[in-house]
Amino acid sequence: MNNALREIFAKQGRMAQALDGLSDDADLFAAGLDSLAIVNVMLAVEDRFDVEIPDEYLNRATFSSIAALASVLHKLQAEQAPT
Repeated sequence: MNNALREIFAKQGRMAQALDGLSDDADLFAAGLDSLAIVNVMLAVEDRFDVEIPDEYLNRATFSSIAALASVLHKLQAEQAPT
């Protein structure tokens, strides 16, 4: 999942710094991610992982790092998993 998120951020994040040298916990806003790019990232993530990110997760903390977004996606996938 983290590699897929890296690809999405690289394509949609319009970041000033390459993700190659950043850890999964690195602050993506410090690397150049901005609020406008988050919309593109969110749409690509929803499409790629077939989820809808609820309003409660549409905040800076969710998109602050690859690890943070992966954590939210794991929660959403677990909630949507058939029982």
